[in-house]
Parts: sequence; structure tokens; C-alpha cells
Amino acid sequence: VKNLRISFAGKEVVHGIDFYIASGEKLALVGESGSGKTVTALSLLRLVQNADVSGSAMFAGREAHNAGGAANLLALPEQQLRGIRGRDIAMIFQEPMTALNPLFSVGDQIAEVLELKEGLAQAESARAAIKLLADMDIPEPERRARSYPHQLSGGQRQRAMIAMALACQPRLLLADEPTTALDVTLRGQILDLLGDLQKRNGMAVLMITHDLNLVRRFADRVAVMENGLIVEQGCVDEVFARPAHAYTRRLIDSKPVRDVAQGWRATTDKAAAAPPLEASHLRAGYRVGIPGLRGWFQSAEFVAVKDASFVIPAGRTLGVVGESGSGKSTLALASLGLLPSSGSLLVAGQAWSRQAARNKAIRRTVQVVFQDPFSSLSPRMTVGAIVEEGLLVHEPALGAGERRQRATQALADVGMDEAQFPGLLDRYPHEFSGGQRQRLAIARALIVNPALLVLDEPTSALDVTIQKQVLGLLQRLQREHGLSYLLITHDVDVIRAMAHEVMVMKDGEVVEAGDVMAVLDHPRHDYTKILVAQSSV
Repeated sequence: VKNLRISFAGKEVVHGIDFYIASGEKLALVGESGSGKTVTALSLLRLVQNADVSGSAMFAGREAHNAGGAANLLALPEQQLRGIRGRDIAMIFQEPMTALNPLFSVGDQIAEVLELKEGLAQAESARAAIKLLADMDIPEPERRARSYPHQLSGGQRQRAMIAMALACQPRLLLADEPTTALDVTLRGQILDLLGDLQKRNGMAVLMITHDLNLVRRFADRVAVMENGLIVEQGCVDEVFARPAHAYTRRLIDSKPVRDVAQGWRATTDKAAAAPPLEASHLRAGYRVGIPGLRGWFQSAEFVAVKDASFVIPAGRTLGVVGESGSGKSTLALASLGLLPSSGSLLVAGQAWSRQAARNKAIRRTVQVVFQDPFSSLSPRMTVGAIVEEGLLVHEPALGAGERRQRATQALADVGMDEAQFPGLLDRYPHEFSGGQRQRLAIARALIVNPALLVLDEPTSALDVTIQKQVLGLLQRLQREHGLSYLLITHDVDVIRAMAHEVMVMKDGEVVEAGDVMAVLDHPRHDYTKILVAQSSV
């Protein structure tokens, strides 16, 4: 690729970059959101709508050889390029749930690629699709081929997406954040799978990511991208050992740093108060349907949290770590009073009631910060309206001026003010970056002075440098206000940086719990050992 330039409506976002990928090589394109990584990869197949693309992308594939050698992908006729897409160059998208068609089974979608690109008959392509799923280590491939995307787990959907991409044994694979949404153990499995398939088929891979641990493990070479420019590239070991550019050094130094208070000096009243959250033999689950005729008349219960006991004192953080399906999110929903539970669950000494009116005071005590700040903030409400909303419920006697003053203070507490963002309270969420939106979400939770924040994967959707900033903010707020945190995550590095105690969950059970350093440095349970080992991936 030489002098690649991409612009939208006259505004250039990629500024004349150069890079190459040799046959059988793995190149990682690294950078934060907005650096131009994804649009660069999509432009190679001319999949970016309304974009002006110039430069050259010389590719030596089956179609290119037939045309007399390497061909410029950016200048090929659409019909010829269509023959390359999916066959010579394939792509794995970041979120398989949105990339896979919900109306067709996974097997049919894989078979369709083989029918269109390889000309296989329907029965032959169906058998090949099952074999591809089996090659991806998906259990019961015949049954899974008949499943729809929503019936598969996150890891299985990603494996199905890889099977579809590799169906025609492409020469080049474009992988856009293929493991970002996966748990640490699944992340390791997907990387191993991609590595094995890459060696077996001799294909080249362009990996787009902001995960530096993934780059260390997977890639041969790395190209670092900032604001539409490649600022540094070279062999992975060399770049990581001796980064030449300041931005590369900042990315490498962005690992979460532990800076938590070991104890919080509470006032006499708070010291004597009940802990913000405590549970004893907590059990929570869901009603699920029963197949067959019996399902018309009765349902069964799926127990997602089987027997959890814990205490979160004032000014302390309990980290809950585990894979998808371990029961972490169910535990959070029960703690927020959004899911019925049995056993004992007390928020500041009070139990959740089945009558919503009685829970109003408790809801002020415990607030939540969600994983994706973009979807959790209303796009139709201004920043002022979003942050003030809790006061309308819990302090209705306040006047508009007092509410605005409190909102301004809450935003200042999270590092956002009018000097930095003119007209801040009258702006909308889409006008802010991902990290800034998460700060808005934290301000919305803090304005009612809660004792406990439930943090549901608060940084997993953020770039590594922004993640470090948000974690530092949460640590500072805990020291200043004595907040308690229930931190739900699958990122062991975040747990190590933020938590005082940790609880490891698997299949709804607490398999290990205790002081965070004792558990993570000297894990006793086999599952904890796997999580800690995979956290370096």
C-alpha cells in the first residue's frame, strides 16, 4: 500500500500512509479509536461508502495473477473486485452479532459463500460448511450449522465468522478487532486458532487492534497509527523494546496502574453504618421455557448465581471476574434490585422490596455505570438533562438553578467543565468521545451522592489510554468520597488495578475469593489459574 489517502466530504482522515504485508506474514495495525485503522482496511476492498480514496494497493491474488500479475485494488473494475472479495481477501468484523444475518442459519451463511465464490452445489457446500465449523472446534457442528446467530455464544459466533472468512482459503485475511468483545480464555483460544489456520494455509493477516498484549502474542510486525498517519512500524519485539515515537511509548505505558486507598477514614456516623452491600447465600436466576407440550403450561428456572456471600465495606472495591455466562451480570442485576433473588441481600442494611415505591431510598444509595456509554445515554437529552435527571426523582424540591449548580459540580468532579467544553450542559452525548461519555455516565451516577457504584465492564469499550484515565478517575473519586464499588469485569488487569477483594465466578458458583493480590498472585483453583495465565494474552 502506497500513499493511501482517504477523505470524506473534502476532509482527509488518512494522510498518505505506506505499509506492506508479505505472503504468510502477520501485520498488526495498532492505534486508538479514530486513528484510521478500520477505514484503512475497509478501503482496500472499497467498502467505505462516500469516501474519496487515492493511492495504490497492489495485491497478488488469484484474480490478479490471471490479469497478468499484481493489480491495484483501488483501480480495479467493481466486477473484478467482487471476485476478489471473500475469495482472495476475506474479512472478520469486530462484532459478529451485527455482521451475521439474523434471518439465516450459520451453516446457510457459510454455504452461501462457497456457492457464490467456488461454484459448489448446494449439498456439497452444506457439507463443507459443517466441516469448517468442525475445524473451528465448535461442538456438535451439524446442529450448530442449523442454529441462528442469536443461538450461539459470543465465542461460537466469532468462530463461525472466522469459518465464513476462511471458507475459500484466502491469501489475505483482514481481522478487525476479532477478540475485543471476548473473555480472556476465549481470546486466547481464538488467537491460537487463527495462528494455526494461518500457518496451515500460508495466508497473510492484517490484524486491526488496540490491544497491545494481543500484538505481542500474535503479530510478526506492527504499524502504529495516530490521527491518520503511521508514526512507527517494524518488528514487534524491536518496537516494543525500543519504541521511537512518543505515541507508541504512551500506548505501551497505558497498562492500568494500581492506586487504591488501603483504608478509608469514615466519619463516626459512616463507620457505624451498615456496609453499602452485603450478601449471604445469594441465589438468583431466570424463568426459561421447557421444550415440547409441557412448555405450554409451565416453565423451569435457570439458576445463574447459586450461592454467593460477600461484604463490601465503605471505601472498598469488590471485583467480580469470570467469563461470559459465569453469573457476573446476574449478580449485578440482583444487587441493583432489578432481578428477584433469595438468600440475604442488603444495601446499606435494607433489603429490596417487591414494591417499587419502597425501593426509592435504596436506589439513591446504589447507582450503576454501564459498559457502553453511547447506548446508556439518551441521544435526545442534553448533558444537563441527563446528569440532573436523578435529582428530579430523589430531590424534587430543588429548583432549576440548584439542579444546574449540582450538575456543574458533578461534571467538574469527573474532570469536565465549561472552560474545556463551552456550552457543556447544552450539548448532546454524540458530541463527545467514548472516554468523555463514560465520564458523563459517572457524573450522572454521582449527582445523588450514592454509597455504592455498580461498575459493569466500565472500560471494556474504551481504548487503552482512555481506559487508564477512567480507572484513575474512579480511584480518585473513591479516595475523595469513600465510594464503594462492585466492579464486574473479565479483565484481570483491571481487577488487579482497582479491587481490594476479588471473587472469581464460574458457572454461577464462587470458586475462589479473598484479597486481590493473594488470589491473583497465588491462585488455588484451576479456573483462577487459567484466567490469570490468559490475562497476558
